[in-house]
Amino acid sequence: QAQVEESGGGSVQAGGSLRLSCKGSGLRLQDHAMGWFRQAPGKEREGVCCIGRSGTTEYCTDSVRGRFTVSREDVKNRLLLQMNNLKPEDTAMYYCAPCTVVGEIRPNEYFDSWGQGTQVSVSA
Repeated sequence: QAQVEESGGGSVQAGGSLRLSCKGSGLRLQDHAMGWFRQAPGKEREGVCCIGRSGTTEYCTDSVRGRFTVSREDVKNRLLLQMNNLKPEDTAMYYCAPCTVVGEIRPNEYFDSWGQGTQVSVSA
C-alpha cells in the first residue's frame, strides 16, 4: 500500500528556518510530480510547492515563493521542503502528495494515502 510519512516540523520564531521531509513507502516518488500542501485550523488545504518528476521544474504559491524551496532525493525516495524566513501565517500542518498544477497546486485525484502530516508553528 502506498504511504507517505512527513517529518521535520517544529516550533520556531518568525524569521527562522525548518526543513521538512517526506518519505515514500510502497510509492516511488520519482514516478510522480510531488508537492507539499498545508492546512491551518479553520482553513482549507492549500498547495505550497510542486516539483516535476525530473526535478528541474518547481512551482510555489505566491505567499511562499522566494522563501520556500522544494527538492527531491529520488535515491532516498524522499521529498524535501526548505523553509526560510518563516512567518506566523506559515503555521499549519504540512503534508506531501503527488501534485499537479492547474492554475493552482492540487493533489492528484487518484491519491488517497495522506500521511499524518508534520506540524509547523511560527511565533511572532
